[in-house]
Amino acid sequence: MSVSEERVAGATSNPILIFSFVKEILPLVKKELARWQLAAESIPEQRLREQALASIKMKAFHCQGGSIYALYPGVNSKKTLEFIVAYQTISDYLDNLVDSLEVRDEQAFAQLHLAMTEALDPQADLSDYYLFYPYREDGGYLASLVRTCQIHMSSVPAYNHIKTEIMWLASHYAKLQTYKHLDDAVREQKMWDWIEPHLQRYPEISIWEFAAATGSTLGVFCLTAAACDQSISASQIRKMKDGYFPWICGLHILLDYFIDLTEDRESNQLNFVAYYQNPDEMRDRLKLFLVNSLAEAEHLGYPGFHRTVIQGLLALYLSDPKTTQFEIHSISKALLSANGAGVRILHRMCLELRRHHII
Repeated sequence: MSVSEERVAGATSNPILIFSFVKEILPLVKKELARWQLAAESIPEQRLREQALASIKMKAFHCQGGSIYALYPGVNSKKTLEFIVAYQTISDYLDNLVDSLEVRDEQAFAQLHLAMTEALDPQADLSDYYLFYPYREDGGYLASLVRTCQIHMSSVPAYNHIKTEIMWLASHYAKLQTYKHLDDAVREQKMWDWIEPHLQRYPEISIWEFAAATGSTLGVFCLTAAACDQSISASQIRKMKDGYFPWICGLHILLDYFIDLTEDRESNQLNFVAYYQNPDEMRDRLKLFLVNSLAEAEHLGYPGFHRTVIQGLLALYLSDPKTTQFEIHSISKALLSANGAGVRILHRMCLELRRHHII
């Protein structure tokens, strides 16, 4: 069996896909992150350097999780991995810049996040991302990340089919990051005004669930990987985008907020899961996102691959030590027990990977 054939087989077989992910992809992610860490160490401005290094050290698991799409059938794994790590590193670095320093400037945040859309457009000229930000001298770090993504996008065969969809996803991600890091007194209203007009198209979800779904980069990674097949149609791409947004993307970020719920409450941080009225509603809505995600996966190309991604999200997040906290422990157990032996096996695997500090 050829490598490509093996990976296609892996799309419908959890053990093969997960084995390839752990043995082939995770070591490559580590190497790629080490390359960007070296670049970050050369950032002249101390505050920017600290945030760049912190984003790589503390959020490596974002790159690790997203890199599953380097095993999507038909992709060039090395090139796809380079793109995923670069794009996710942009996301994590900018998240630190708008969250960890004293800046609360909407114009500055929006300007920084032009990097998220320009990275997906190989024809785009790079903006002055730090134009309104008080710290500017990054030695070309952010621009280098953006250009790495642009180079990859220029080689994606069906790029024209995905451009509109990935730009929609990236622009909404940028709006989320711009608004949710503003002062407490204004951020909720800003987000409400932005999201409310979109809910006519998404009547099954709340404003805060829509916001959560916009925070995921998985849709961009999936569409970019799928577009490596030059024969894929625009209608297939739209179907894939609609499967990922809001359900799979929403599940991703709701789980992320779910495990941080207690910590965020203690530090008075915005948490979308905290908008649920009680634990029963929280459990039921997470289950709904999970059920709908799995249902959507069955209608996409390589459904086994997408199913594995969804089950992997559940296993990855619910293996976090924070899920032992009283407030969310029973819901974590319910989500795991209701989704079959496959999820439980992946969960045990994630626990083992965490024990060995691989993830």
